[in-house]
Amino acid sequence: MSGTFLDGVRTLARGVREEPRPFRTAIVGSVVFGVGNALSGYLVGRVTTDVVVPALDGSAPVTARDAWLAGATLMSVTVALVGGVLLRRIFGGAFTYALQARYRRALARRYLDLPLAWHHAHPAGRLLATAGADVEATWQATMVLPFALGTAVLIVFAGIAMVAADPVLATVGLLVVPALLAANVVYQRRMSPLVVAVQQLRGEVSSTAHESFEGALVVKTLGLADEEVTRFRADAERLRDANVAAGRTRGAFDPVIEALPSLGTLLVLVVGAVRVASGRTGVGDLVQIAYLLSLLAFPVRSFGWLLGDLPRTVAGDARVSAVLGEDATTPWGAGDLAPGGPLAVSVAGLSYRHPAPAVDPLAGDAAPHPPPQRVLSDVTLEVTAGTTVAVVGGTGAGKSTLAGLLVRLVDPSTGTVLLNGVDVRDLAEGRVAGVAALVPQSTFVFDDSIRGNVALGLEVSDDEVWQALELARAGDFVRSLPGGLDELVGERGSTLSGGQRQRLALARALVRRPRLLVLDDATSALDPAVERAVLDGLERTGIGTTVVVVAYRPATIALADEVVHLDHGRIVDRGPAEEVAARDEGYRELVTAYARAAADRAAEEGAA
Repeated sequence: MSGTFLDGVRTLARGVREEPRPFRTAIVGSVVFGVGNALSGYLVGRVTTDVVVPALDGSAPVTARDAWLAGATLMSVTVALVGGVLLRRIFGGAFTYALQARYRRALARRYLDLPLAWHHAHPAGRLLATAGADVEATWQATMVLPFALGTAVLIVFAGIAMVAADPVLATVGLLVVPALLAANVVYQRRMSPLVVAVQQLRGEVSSTAHESFEGALVVKTLGLADEEVTRFRADAERLRDANVAAGRTRGAFDPVIEALPSLGTLLVLVVGAVRVASGRTGVGDLVQIAYLLSLLAFPVRSFGWLLGDLPRTVAGDARVSAVLGEDATTPWGAGDLAPGGPLAVSVAGLSYRHPAPAVDPLAGDAAPHPPPQRVLSDVTLEVTAGTTVAVVGGTGAGKSTLAGLLVRLVDPSTGTVLLNGVDVRDLAEGRVAGVAALVPQSTFVFDDSIRGNVALGLEVSDDEVWQALELARAGDFVRSLPGGLDELVGERGSTLSGGQRQRLALARALVRRPRLLVLDDATSALDPAVERAVLDGLERTGIGTTVVVVAYRPATIALADEVVHLDHGRIVDRGPAEEVAARDEGYRELVTAYARAAADRAAEEGAA
């Protein structure tokens, strides 16, 4: 428990250092609240002794001025209390939300900075849960922190006022404070493992949900909705059970923590009545001490809330810090490339292994994952500037991995990738993206306009957007849309066909006039004639582009100056398509499979 407590305190202290201004203002309001409550209790005692009791028993004259003065004094303290509460709540909330915003921005920036290989090892759902629920859990305790500190001030000043009024009654009443602290410590110790379990299960539920949403098309087309619901229900029920367990613990301790101050007040009234009857204390002193104890009943619970939130703070911060402290960075150099012209690509001794799946920092010791298999092995390749090279291979041959390595989405395990003789790792940040473009096989379209999806942050004119669309053979369908370039395409381009989305992605790459264009099976949804027109158009425009295309259709391969046959991560042959076909049986099987399948479909349609 002490470790969790100290870790939580250190996290909260870090938050105070990072957002000091709203915290200071909230603390001012909280101190006003604490001192004001203690002062109100003292004033209630004095008003009872000097005004109320004399007015009731006639022991001393009480004028209207005395009554109005007492009322005005209490009202002034009440107004100060209201101001203190407003300051504490408004700036306490600002303190919490400022920290949450700060860390969500930091996580978003870190997610974008981390290399793609790191993302491959971390489920997207868990990353979303970290940016959402874990950040919220980390700083939830800061919402009650100013209240708890103000309560500490209230206890100190109320204790002084009680002791000054009657040390015996004060001792009786203040016995409730250590009892409350002990109950809160036990509560925090019981809650800590339960809250950690809840945070871990929230990440698992988020990951399952994200995977289900991403695979919605597969789930629907294969009729797996019931199985997917069952999988999600199992995770959700585990989270429910963990929340219920935490709720039961909270439910068991809340009545105890709430009852203790009331019991203390009752005990003070019993002992105080005896002392008043014996003349050892006054009615005002008894009223003051009982009133102050009643004021402590609710604020003291803030310690329980704070201690109860500390395990969530530690659990959330463990995940957030694991991401922010991740050292899987992409190192950049300071080099540059000579301007103009297509790029020559040189790959030497290239090997790559996918990273192992990451371990959740809240999961403790997990079963070790088997070592990842090698995707590429000792790949050496030269691509002459201005040529078109087709990379051909079966499923799992490493074609997409090679495409990502050429534009430095990932770095090789061994070997080098050179652009015009310069290692991509020696180039300054942003230079690879400035000269090379990748159009992946899974096209992503943003929920934006046609213009926004093509330009995507680049400052280009509408004429340049139209040129890119024409080159991608997308101009006709864009002109047919009611809004033209301003037409919104919906989430993931839901209003477009697969071929239209691919053309839009091609235009997005071409508007940047890349000197190296890598097409990872990016024209598979296009008709062969359209595909030929797109690739031929690159040559006619004179952009000066080297093209590496991952292909399997004969029509696409025929457009290439050279073919590279990749099999199980190794280059088994390369050269002009006719020569490779003449000597490589595996290559012939690959490139003729599409034609055979098309012929079979045509025969079946004719027979039908």
